Amino acid sequence: MGMTITEKILAAHAGVERVGPGELINVKVDIALGNDITAPIAIEEFEKTGVEKVFDRDRIILVPDHFTPNKDIKSAQQSIKLRRFAKRYNITHYFEVGRMGIEHVLLPEKGLVLPGDVIIGADSHTCTYGALGAFSTGVGSTDLCATMITGETWFKVPESIKFIFYGKLQKWVTGKDLILYTIGKIGVDGALYKAMEFTGEIVDNLSMDARFTMANMAIEAGAKNGIFLPDETTLKYIKERRKRDYKLYNSDKDAMYSDIYEFDCNSIEPQIAFPHLPANTRPISEVDEIPIDQVVIGSCTNGRFSDLEEAASVLEGKKVNKNVRLIIIPATQRVYNDAMKAGLLEIFLEAEACISTPTCGPCLGGHMGILGEGERAVSTTNRNFVGRMGHPKSEIYLTNPAVAAASAIKGRIAGPEEVIR
Repeated sequence: MGMTITEKILAAHAGVERVGPGELINVKVDIALGNDITAPIAIEEFEKTGVEKVFDRDRIILVPDHFTPNKDIKSAQQSIKLRRFAKRYNITHYFEVGRMGIEHVLLPEKGLVLPGDVIIGADSHTCTYGALGAFSTGVGSTDLCATMITGETWFKVPESIKFIFYGKLQKWVTGKDLILYTIGKIGVDGALYKAMEFTGEIVDNLSMDARFTMANMAIEAGAKNGIFLPDETTLKYIKERRKRDYKLYNSDKDAMYSDIYEFDCNSIEPQIAFPHLPANTRPISEVDEIPIDQVVIGSCTNGRFSDLEEAASVLEGKKVNKNVRLIIIPATQRVYNDAMKAGLLEIFLEAEACISTPTCGPCLGGHMGILGEGERAVSTTNRNFVGRMGHPKSEIYLTNPAVAAASAIKGRIAGPEEVIR
C-alpha cells in the first residue's frame, strides 16, 4: 500500500520507512516559528526549564507581526521578550520592524521554508507552507517551547482527503474563491485533523500565490495541514530563494484517502463568506445589496504582490466610496517596495485608500482598523468569527481582492464587473 505526501514527509522525519493514519510518532522539525503573541509564552516556559541553549539557532524563526508596530505598552512588552530572547540565544532569523513582514508571507519569500520540510509554528495559519509541498501545522506555545529545546515534536499521523479541481476558472475567480467554495461544501470541521491534499488540472495551473492562499485556509476547515504536490511552479519559486537543501515528495498512486472530492470549477463564481463562519459562503450573484463601512486588503491570506495588483486593476482611476474606509496592507517590506515600484501605491492613494506598513493588524482585531458596533467590513483575511475584527456586533464578509476593491468603490458588496465595463 502506498503513502500520501503527508505520510511520506512525516515518515522521513520520524526516521521510519512508513507511517499510517492514527500512529503516534516523534519527528525532527526543520523550522520552529513564533510571533509576538505566541512566542512570549513559549519563552517564559523555556526560561523556567533552566536550559541554556536552543536546539539550533538557525532553525528558530521569530517574527513580531501581529501587534507591530506596537500599538500599546502591553504589545511593546511582548515584543521586548522576543527581542531579548533572540539576542541572548543569537537567533539568526529574528525580523525587526522595518525588516519584518506577516510571517506566513515572509518565510517563503526569504526561502526559509522548503518542500519536504516539517514546520511547526505557534500560529494556526502555519499550514500556509503546505503550498510548497511541506508538512506545516500550527501548535501551542508550550509545544513551541519544547521544540526550541529539543528540535523535535510529536504528531498523530492524519488521514488525508484528496481534492480534485477540474475545468476552467471564470474571470475574477482566484485561489481564495476555490478554498472558500471548498470550505462551504465540507464545513468548518469537514477536514478535522486531516490533511487536505489539493490536486487536479486547475491546481496544476495555479500560481504560487494562489496556492499559498488555499493552504493558508486549510485550518478553516479544521485540517491539520493543507498540502500541494511540488511541481515546476514550486521549483521556479524556490530557485532563487532557497537557503539550504530540500527534498521533493509526492503521493503514491495507490495511497489511501479517507475521502475524495471532485469540483467542477467551470461554474464557480467569486465567493463571499458571510458572518460568522468561513463556511457560510455564497456566490457573488446571490448577494443582495449589503452596505459596508470598511474594506481590508491584506493579511497572510491575500497580502501578496499579486493580490495588490489584482486590487489595483479594479481601483485604477476610481475613488473609494465616501462612506467606506479602504485599508491596504502589503504583507512584507518587499511586497510594499514592489508595489511602489509598479505604481500600485499611487493608484491606491489616488483612490483615497489608507496604506499600512506590514502587520496582521485588523485581521485579528489587533489594530489598524478595528470595527465598531454595527459596522460591516469586507476583508481578504481568513476568519469572520464573532468579534474577530472588533466589536462583537460587527460583521465581516470574506472575499478575494478584486471583490474587496469593487466593494470599496460601490460602498456595498459588489463584483469587479460592476465597476469595470
